[in-house]
Amino acid sequence: MIPVIMAGGSGTRLWPLSRSLFPKQLLALHDNLTMLQATIKRCEPLSASNPVIICNENHRFIVAEQLREIGQSGKIILEPVGRNTAPAIAIAAIEALKHADEGVDPVLLVLAADHVIQNTKAYTEAVQSALPLAEAEKLVTFGIVPTEAHTGYGYIHRGRSIETGFAVDGFVEKPDVTTAQEYVNSGSYYWNSGMFMFRASVYLQELKQYRPDIFAACEAACATTRHDLDFMRIDDEAFAACPDDSVDYAVMEKTNRAVVVPMDAGWSDVGSWSALWDIADKDTQGNVKRGDVLLESTRNSYVYSDNKLIAAIGVEDLVIVDTPDAVMVAHKSQVQDVKKVVGRLNDSGRCEATLHRKVYRPWGNYDSIDVGERFQVKRIVVKPGAKLSVQMHHHRAEHWIVVSGTAKVTINDVEKLLTENQSVYIPLGAVHALENPGKIPLELIEVQSGSYLGEDDIVRFEDKYGRS
Repeated sequence: MIPVIMAGGSGTRLWPLSRSLFPKQLLALHDNLTMLQATIKRCEPLSASNPVIICNENHRFIVAEQLREIGQSGKIILEPVGRNTAPAIAIAAIEALKHADEGVDPVLLVLAADHVIQNTKAYTEAVQSALPLAEAEKLVTFGIVPTEAHTGYGYIHRGRSIETGFAVDGFVEKPDVTTAQEYVNSGSYYWNSGMFMFRASVYLQELKQYRPDIFAACEAACATTRHDLDFMRIDDEAFAACPDDSVDYAVMEKTNRAVVVPMDAGWSDVGSWSALWDIADKDTQGNVKRGDVLLESTRNSYVYSDNKLIAAIGVEDLVIVDTPDAVMVAHKSQVQDVKKVVGRLNDSGRCEATLHRKVYRPWGNYDSIDVGERFQVKRIVVKPGAKLSVQMHHHRAEHWIVVSGTAKVTINDVEKLLTENQSVYIPLGAVHALENPGKIPLELIEVQSGSYLGEDDIVRFEDKYGRS
């Protein structure tokens, strides 16, 4: 069994924590592990192979680092562009067959990286019960036993019993509340979880039958693959030509091999702040508190503080989320409209839609502490053994002050070592590089000055991480 974890998406409804360059699947929203890490760890009791992670270009180094943090290895396939779940699964299936032992047709367990499962034992049992069906060349989808008449999920209608599951009688779009209640009362409908299990070849056969255009494009994209550090790249042009479609529409709603296996494991897709409030531990007043939070006469609210005290007095049913560069306040009944705010931020070109103040890079991270018209101050952390690209800037000069650790600095081919409290100036136009040759993290303060301070004012001459 090979876990295939879909780790794309931007999670705009959980802004300002989730942003397009650091979305919800890469955040620790429910416990100490990020949602991606928790998804991977849930596969350990299944005795599965190393996972295949499918993500986009912008998240690749963060995904690799999060695997490293939990001591996991796996194949990371980069999507040049987003084309929905049907093509992404096809890429994973083609690659699984390509690298399988002769005569082996691996079973793929397709998972989303941004789901919460509270009952791991029930989850494991449901997956194990579905395995014989997948081995018998069925296409298994996992149906969540509904706990309420939820109108935000699609539903699966079960038919006749087939071993540990049921034939799929149909998929239903998100219903109105009356219809949803009828579904729940009937006992024959499940929430559509977006989790699947099937043999690689069976999925490709069905895809080729019902969506030959997607199959052909994915086959062409995998005809020429190349490895780049920890990542596998497919043919950009061929994949960009692939139609956009979900696995539900492309295959599951058309095939006669679909079966549904019930799962009652405390599942949530955490699609909004109210959904996160639903599954979190609450105090006696129904409040969820994360970080430095002080509440007085406050009920049924979700309050998250990243780095400062939040005091809420006499409020009810609110979501309050503080990050270093944004504060969001919403009524719980209107949290779906957060995506409208993100749309307005994107329309006006504001960076708060895409980036946090703290930005992660393959070599470490930087935090933009202060910004003015002609200056910017950053706190930079470089991991041991890591090196920033050899680069120059057309519009800014930089001043580096080492706070802790050792810095190896190269300026126009002249190398020098700097330690705590030492500094160096990099003139505008100088070719320079920064490296941490030590065993502990290097921390420094960077002061930029110039007429333009954007991140796109970087001309890279050499980069160990393959960035252009």
